[in-house]
Amino acid sequence: MDLFERHRQEKTEAEAPLAARMRPRTLDEFVGQAAIVGEGRLLRRAIQADQLSSLIFYGPPGTGKTTLARIIANTTKAHFIAINAVLAGVKEIREAIATAQEKRGMYDQRTILFVDEVHRFNKAQQDALLPWVENGTVILIGATTENPYFEVNKALVSRSRLFQLKPLDAVGLRQIVQQALTDPIRGYGDRPIQLDEDALNHWANVANGDARALLNAVELAVETTPRNAEGQIHLTLAVAEESIQRRAVLYDKEGDAHFDTISAFIKSVRGSDPDAALYWLARMVYAGEDPRFIFRRLLILAGEDVGMADPQAIVVVNACAMAFDRVGLPEGRYPLAQATLYLATCPKSNSVMGFFDALAAVEQEREAEVPSPLRDANRDKKGFGHGAGYLYPHAYRDHWVEQQYLPSGLQGQVFYQPSQQGYEAHIQTQVAQRREAQLAAMVEGTSWGGPLEALTFGPADAAQERWLQRTLSQVGGQLGTIRDRLFSLATLQRHHLVLDFNAGTGLLTWEAVRRVPEGGVYACVWTATEAIALTEQSQALPALSRPVVLRSSRLLEFPQVLADTGQNVQFDWAIGRQVLAAETTPETTIQTLAQIWQTRHFAPTTGLLLAESIPRQAQRLYRLLQPEWIGLPLYDRLVAAEEAIYAHPQEARLQWDVADLEHWFQLAGFAVTVQLERVPTELWITPALIARWFTAGSMPFTYAEYLSQSLQPAEIALIRDRFTESLCHHPVPWHSAIAIIQARWPTPA
Repeated sequence: MDLFERHRQEKTEAEAPLAARMRPRTLDEFVGQAAIVGEGRLLRRAIQADQLSSLIFYGPPGTGKTTLARIIANTTKAHFIAINAVLAGVKEIREAIATAQEKRGMYDQRTILFVDEVHRFNKAQQDALLPWVENGTVILIGATTENPYFEVNKALVSRSRLFQLKPLDAVGLRQIVQQALTDPIRGYGDRPIQLDEDALNHWANVANGDARALLNAVELAVETTPRNAEGQIHLTLAVAEESIQRRAVLYDKEGDAHFDTISAFIKSVRGSDPDAALYWLARMVYAGEDPRFIFRRLLILAGEDVGMADPQAIVVVNACAMAFDRVGLPEGRYPLAQATLYLATCPKSNSVMGFFDALAAVEQEREAEVPSPLRDANRDKKGFGHGAGYLYPHAYRDHWVEQQYLPSGLQGQVFYQPSQQGYEAHIQTQVAQRREAQLAAMVEGTSWGGPLEALTFGPADAAQERWLQRTLSQVGGQLGTIRDRLFSLATLQRHHLVLDFNAGTGLLTWEAVRRVPEGGVYACVWTATEAIALTEQSQALPALSRPVVLRSSRLLEFPQVLADTGQNVQFDWAIGRQVLAAETTPETTIQTLAQIWQTRHFAPTTGLLLAESIPRQAQRLYRLLQPEWIGLPLYDRLVAAEEAIYAHPQEARLQWDVADLEHWFQLAGFAVTVQLERVPTELWITPALIARWFTAGSMPFTYAEYLSQSLQPAEIALIRDRFTESLCHHPVPWHSAIAIIQARWPTPA
């Protein structure tokens, strides 16, 4: 770069709009999108580790797509090339590929190709990129405001990881304004600016999640507001309103916002919510949508979702559409709103969808002949008997007779299912009665056709997925049931951060890894052996997909262990199995959890899911024996001796139940729900298992040592012999009582 080029670049940067000058340069400066670039999230880890694969950023304008690409350019060691699909073509793509090949061949350096507005490339241009993305010559980063599943080549999408960016919330927008007004180099920190709170609130509200629109409004306000008598630039609500006079409604008639808004409108009308329907209608009208398009959709809805529940609905909507054509805007909004309210408040039925079932039957079934009685009798009655046997309905009472009108192979098939809504409720009984009569006539042979025919209708990284599925399938049936139950309660999203307490076996860890591919999993273990085993197992996964293994000797030390990693993460979910045994008693462990929950790593929205065995309701060993094996008197004494275990004064850890759990969690400050589930399975009785039950030395007592407080050694020996003779090397039914605990830290009122 020569002196003149450098001067031109510096001048361009200095004179750039505020939105361009304030573009974040690092992840720490980046505001919003914590779901994908927050601490511990996959994308942040990939950027920091410089291990990027092809990416597509999808979201509305002003949410940070291009900014993220620029941050990657500032942090990666790869060569970075940026092009804009609006201006570039195949020629620019070829030049970029040639540069990438040169960098790889001469310097062994990867190349990242950033394509802004990638959806603007036509199919040929996108196809020109495909082989070079496929063989790794370039790492593609695409940015688009349109749904990539519709606007981007499917082959490119399948080779890229998609990240959806959301509109910024009010907190993020306010933070951006403060940054712009306090930065003395890129913003207005060198000017005496006084910003009123209501002006800031107005900007954050009206910007509609678009940081660029927000900064443009700030720039206009600052640059056009003269200083007051005190020498300050006073930004009032009036100034803010003038700088951004109306909400920048995101509504491109060819884009996602158009289809998403009309979808929300139709679903609100279908859901009989007149308030929501009017809101989405106002959004469309305000953005300049063609009312005729809205009327067309309402006419479709009147047939699809109202149908026979109110046959007048389509008449009313059509009349409103005709009235609009006569009146025009702006008064035409009255019939538009009337049609919307009529459909939103009338009864609903989608029974007309039976037509598509009939259409499917036509497509799937062999073409059936028209039954002879239904054929045209005027042409072939004499030669072929067409029309013979037809019963004229008007010749019968109520102008109806129980004859079949379907082909023989479809007789008895039901396509129309009347609902119980509105007008349709009045005809439901009549339709059902006539069908019953038709069926009876067919069965009794008084109608043409053969026997009734019953119709039936059938219904990421491949290597990594195979490894996870294999690993997940290697757990026992009971453990798999517990795992699946916990994850059915966790509303995990792909970008969530999950903490697995007591992750020793990896039972929950690997399932979490599979479910949060764009987030991250932290696995807490208590021993070095568990840490080594979990780490070795994870080596089969790509580095960015591996769980972070944290070893803590005590539960209370976990926050410090996490802090020692230098990662300021905040978990979305914490899960665990047999966690309450981590401390001396469950009550103590729950109190420790409450202390942990008040650290910065757990937001009020963080969910806690635990699966804990309930000792008091555990499987009793005496139920595995038949009374006659040891004699009824000894069996009764065995029952009493074993039940006494769960009331032993030195075994508080065995004496708690569901009610105790609820009390302890509530006492610690959690909002909690506990569900008791009994999990039946089979247990294989082995000599080692029997030895563990009947050999002294375990803490604090073994089964035999408990029994010795009520039974004689000879009696205990007899019981052990019966276990060995009758049950050893055999499966027995085993019932576990598992408490499924759902807890959250109550949000302050």
